[in-house]
Amino acid sequence: MTSTLLSLLFLLFSLLTPTLISSSPVLNPQEVVQEVNRKINGSIARPRRNLGYLSCGSGNPIDDCWRCDPNWEQNRQRLADCAIGFGKNAIGGRDGKIYVVDDDGDDDAVNPKPGTLRHAVIQDEPLWIIFARDMVIQLKEELLMNSFKTIDGRGASVHVAGGPCITIQYVTNVIIHGIHIHDCKQGGNAMVRDSPRHYGWRTVSDGDGVSIFGGSHVWVDHCSLSNCNDGLIDAIHGSTAITISNNYMTHHDKVMLLGHSDSYTQDKDMQVTIAFNHFGEGLVQRMPRCRLGYFHVVNNDYTHWEMYAIGGSANPTINCQGNRFVAPDDRFSKEVRLFIKKKINFENITSHAMRLSVILLRYAINHQNW
Repeated sequence: MTSTLLSLLFLLFSLLTPTLISSSPVLNPQEVVQEVNRKINGSIARPRRNLGYLSCGSGNPIDDCWRCDPNWEQNRQRLADCAIGFGKNAIGGRDGKIYVVDDDGDDDAVNPKPGTLRHAVIQDEPLWIIFARDMVIQLKEELLMNSFKTIDGRGASVHVAGGPCITIQYVTNVIIHGIHIHDCKQGGNAMVRDSPRHYGWRTVSDGDGVSIFGGSHVWVDHCSLSNCNDGLIDAIHGSTAITISNNYMTHHDKVMLLGHSDSYTQDKDMQVTIAFNHFGEGLVQRMPRCRLGYFHVVNNDYTHWEMYAIGGSANPTINCQGNRFVAPDDRFSKEVRLFIKKKINFENITSHAMRLSVILLRYAINHQNW
């Protein structure tokens, strides 16, 4: 009787659980890279076919996917179909309701008030989270995301700043778009809720802007990030299926760590696309720092760094395409690539030139509209 009941419960759980959670997020990297190249080249060619000045096309396939729709605000969830690269299947809260955050408070990390960002992100059902107005949200503790959530800052100026910031831990399908994340601090030694049914004790956090810990199908797009305690965006402990795109990063030391340690072999399946980002003033190193996995670094703009731009160790594959590097004036800080150990497969492919200069400069100049 007990075994029959357990079998029925397992069957019910299998039917109710979204298929993306159980499916393997590991993809064929060459196929993903080729698809990214096709989309970028197609987006570049489209304005020329349409006489350019009459087209909304920018050469950026992510933006062309939704910005060409004059009614995008009435069709916000269309954004979930616009990702490219390894995080392309991140649907966030596409299949759920719109949740409007109208309260910038965060008084209680265990019993968050309805209408707050914390209350929105811990819910079990898919939600597309938007904001009623401009706001600065200073969190008391880490914001622990639940699966199938989108934080969509379009139409408002939303800052998560001055406290602990965003943690994506052992959850899937998260989209973070169009918010400002900065001045993030350590949190912890406190109880924090991560779902309506569970809260627990959190030890001291690192103070990352966005911490991805064992997460999958994650897309961070069009955010500005700066001046956090540890990393701006770190992905570790078996995280994979990630796209980091169109972000504007400044004034920070250790920008982006992808891979926990050289000996943490679960990160060998990590796959990350880093595309159309601007790495700007006041950055020092790790743009990104890669371990073990496969990393497609494509069409990014590097205009400042104080130590090195891209680094790796423990046999990662770093496929570096169509990036622009403007080294600093200091002759001791001109290193683009830093390899900690010899086993690095660094692919610098120029045959798929992306004609990126105008595209990247446009996004560097107009970053305030990201």
